[in-house]
Amino acid sequence: MATGAPALPQTEAPPPESLPADQAARLEELLAELGQPGRQDWQKVEQEIVRIWSQSGSPAMDLLLARGNEALEAEDFPTAVEHFSALVDHAPDFAEGWNARATAFFLMGEYGLAINDVEHVLALNPRHFGALSGLGFMLEAMGEPDLALEALQAAQALNPNQPNISESVKRLEQMTGDAEL
Repeated sequence: MATGAPALPQTEAPPPESLPADQAARLEELLAELGQPGRQDWQKVEQEIVRIWSQSGSPAMDLLLARGNEALEAEDFPTAVEHFSALVDHAPDFAEGWNARATAFFLMGEYGLAINDVEHVLALNPRHFGALSGLGFMLEAMGEPDLALEALQAAQALNPNQPNISESVKRLEQMTGDAEL
C-alpha cells in the first residue's frame, strides 16, 4: 500500500519539551482526563489541551498561527497555507503549525500534502488526537479502511468521548470485519 501514511506513534510519549514545567504537568493531567470514557466535560478538556498546544512561546509565531486560522475561517485556504508555511519554516518544532497547515491542505483536498504534515505533527506530538483523527478520515477517503481504522482507534484511545471518532471507528470496524459481535 503506497499511501505514504506515517507509522502510528506510541501514545506514551513525553510532553513537548518546549512547554514550561507547570504547563507540561497540566497538559498531562488534561490528557488523562480526556482519556476517561463517559466524561461529560470532554469538550472543555479538549479545548484546554488545544489551547496549550497552540502556544508556540513566540508572539510572532502565535501571530502567524492566528492569521492562518483567520484565513481558514474565511475559507481562504491559499492564504492560510502561506501563513502556516511561514510558521513551520520559522518554528519547525512547533507541532501545531504543522497541524494547522495539514488542516488547510486537507480542506483543499490535497491529502498527500496533508498526510506529509500530519507525519511531522505526530513525530513532534504523538498524542495529537486531532492529527490522528484527520489522518484516519483522509485514509478512509483514499480507500484505505484498515489504515484509517488504525489511526482512528489511536485517536479514540486518547479521546474516547468524541462522537465523530467513535462513529467512524464503528463503521470502519464493520466495513473491515473487525467489529465485535
